Amino acid sequence: MGVFTFVCRSSGDEWSGKQLSGDLEASAPSTYDLQRRLVQAAVSTDSSGGIQSSFSMITPSSAVFQVIVGGSGAFIGGAAAATGSSSSAPAAEATPVEEKKEEKEESDDDMGFSLFD
Repeated sequence: MGVFTFVCRSSGDEWSGKQLSGDLEASAPSTYDLQRRLVQAAVSTDSSGGIQSSFSMITPSSAVFQVIVGGSGAFIGGAAAATGSSSSAPAAEATPVEEKKEEKEESDDDMGFSLFD
């Protein structure tokens, strides 16, 4: 899982983003295009799974953009791989499924008073 944090700034008609701790950077005419280019740059470095991103404006001319590559998708895949690879482990015992009891809504009559008394 890779986490890439970028500081983005506007200079005239151009937005630029530079990685906080690294050498990835990109520039574009709009924040939307900048986000797309920074995601592409992050994925070219680490393409281990799904992509999540978050763009937060700090001031009208600056923002923070974070790209997370991997994340929960890699965890689910890892758990499935670990379960499938242990062929000598005993099978898990089936646990009975608890039935949910429907809760009745309390009416005004049950409380001993009414709104219109």
